[in-house]
Amino acid sequence: MTEAPPVAEPGPAELPPSGRGVPSRILEFFFFPLVIVAVGVGIFVLFGLITAEGKAPRDYVSLIRSGDSNRRWQAAFELSKVMAVPRDRRPPDPRLADEMVSLFEESGSDDPRVRRFLALALGRLGDARAVPALLAYLRAMERGEGGDPETPVYAIWALGAIGDERATPELLALATHDDPGFRKTAVHALGAFGSAEATAALETALGDPVGDVRWNAALALARRGHPGAVPVLEQMLDRQQLAGVTPEQADEILLQAIAGAAHVEDARLAARLEALGRDDPSLRVRAAARRGLEAQGRPEQTR
Repeated sequence: MTEAPPVAEPGPAELPPSGRGVPSRILEFFFFPLVIVAVGVGIFVLFGLITAEGKAPRDYVSLIRSGDSNRRWQAAFELSKVMAVPRDRRPPDPRLADEMVSLFEESGSDDPRVRRFLALALGRLGDARAVPALLAYLRAMERGEGGDPETPVYAIWALGAIGDERATPELLALATHDDPGFRKTAVHALGAFGSAEATAALETALGDPVGDVRWNAALALARRGHPGAVPVLEQMLDRQQLAGVTPEQADEILLQAIAGAAHVEDARLAARLEALGRDDPSLRVRAAARRGLEAQGRPEQTR
């Protein structure tokens, strides 16, 4: 059975820099679970009750605290969008992280979307003060203490975006969870950690039975120039092996794989890139494959 194609993290802006010096470009090469994108994309056309124009993060924090149920989750979503702005373009607010963490901790009985988007906002904020609350939430979920089954995916992603090493043990455990969505997101998050333990977990995930998990692991390792990523990247770079997904989804998988392959000098990957650059039906894929070959130091292969 063909795996469902993975998709990218939601929102109109790029992923933010993480809290411990992990550049945002590391996470740009990862596939992200469909649940977040499906929710995030739909919201842009669902409501006009809140306008982002002229509102600062603290305005949305106030709306989350004081609004009715419908406005609270919408405000949380808008807050997550505002926090996608690069930190050097945000006005300083030393108390904002503590207030957002407090809201996250207090939102257990609220509409689940409030906590989901608060987790997304905390990840984009990139402040390590959020890590204890996110970890406590995930541990409570593991104990079966109720809650929404989708929100952990947001919390796991946030831990990776923040990049604080205190999250490593929890992410390592989640990388072997029975739930493939948790595994996929935990592997995605571990890509932002350079420890030996994180690398070992990514190497193990290359053999996961779920395609999305293998792909995330391969892309994470490829960013490090790790040769273990090559066999999975080879599969991802073969359009014939992507049967069962739409052409648009296949293009996205190929583009992500090309971006990863550009960091691993390997003759097998170069052959795949050369074939894509010459014969692929997508102009975007052909152009990306040629750039990937150039990044590998093989410009002559693009002719």
